[in-house]
Amino acid sequence: MRTLIRDAQIFDGTGTASRRGSALVDGNQITRVGFGEDALAGEDADTIIDAGGRTLMPGLVEAHAHLTWASSVEKIYHQFILPPEELKEAAWRNARILLDHGFTSAYSAGALGDGIEVELARAIEAGETPGPRLVPSTLERSPEGAEGVETGDVFNGRGPDAIRKFVAYCEEQGIGSLKLVVSGEDALKPGTAQHVHYTEEEMEAAGEAARDAGLWIATHAYYPEAIRLALKAGARIIYHASYADQAAADAMVAAKDATFYAPSPGVSIAALEATPPPHIDMSHMKASAAERIKRESKLVPELKARGVRILIGGDYGFPFNPNGRNARDLQIFVDHFGYTPAEALTAATKLGGELMDLPVGQVKEGYLADLLLVDGDPTEDVAILQDKNRLSMIMKDGALYKAPAA
Repeated sequence: MRTLIRDAQIFDGTGTASRRGSALVDGNQITRVGFGEDALAGEDADTIIDAGGRTLMPGLVEAHAHLTWASSVEKIYHQFILPPEELKEAAWRNARILLDHGFTSAYSAGALGDGIEVELARAIEAGETPGPRLVPSTLERSPEGAEGVETGDVFNGRGPDAIRKFVAYCEEQGIGSLKLVVSGEDALKPGTAQHVHYTEEEMEAAGEAARDAGLWIATHAYYPEAIRLALKAGARIIYHASYADQAAADAMVAAKDATFYAPSPGVSIAALEATPPPHIDMSHMKASAAERIKRESKLVPELKARGVRILIGGDYGFPFNPNGRNARDLQIFVDHFGYTPAEALTAATKLGGELMDLPVGQVKEGYLADLLLVDGDPTEDVAILQDKNRLSMIMKDGALYKAPAA
């Protein structure tokens, strides 16, 4: 099956200026990209899509996905823990919602149900339910008594052997990335973000075991010591890092070829804007969010200038920050971190593809055909990607999930 998308304004994901051109998809791959008004005019195709000057760009990558954090733009839940069947229904819905909003890939930052994301990833891959390409995770691991989701006796306990058993369990489950909550969370319990939940030996064991098992590690880490331990374990990605000092920033720069960073500002901005009913006190969460954004507004531009690969993904799934609003991170990067729209788009496409370790995130020959056709120019106004109705076409793996109107 060959599909020709002609007469588009192509943003290729690299940050270079968009150019008029056409792209040919054969099966699930982009096989040719040509530039100019009549590019690829002579190509044979089963389907021809006339873009009419709309923007052709790579599908978006969510680098901090919580598909089992149930709340979405379609259904809000006011409790965090749900019965298993209801949690599964919410996760399947959220996967479809992310794809509806142009996210063709997602890297999980932890789940609320054991094994649920592995099942979901397999169902998506088999075409049984719509959703993004998913690197699945299992329950977020916090040592016994620490902050975070209670993960059960099999995961808890202290010491390197307990960590190795956890990693072995993750390998057996078939996950792609395990989530370690290395530090606490002020937004949930004030004053705990600087608490460190693991010892040097435990993190070293996690890194060795994960490497041996071929698994990635995602880490929740706010303060310098937690960041140092995450890097010691060879973390694939560090979330938050809001309180990094200069030594921690230098260490993140030194690890920039192996470790990604996602500040996750979406939840902070949403918390600041939230207007909860009188019986819900969000004052500590709002104070924490204001402090984090203030610090990240200095940290993120510095790390970006020094070559750290910084990704979008903002802890979506809370009632005040539901799944489906994920593209809002793009505008937050522009408004608070000094990104141009094109730089924010690159964070969400090319760099996200590098996190996934897949040939996605670029409109480039040989890459997988995960593509969006956008009504408007997101390199001028990145906020238009928050409106799913502006997505004229959503293509994943060469198949039209959403076909443009005739």
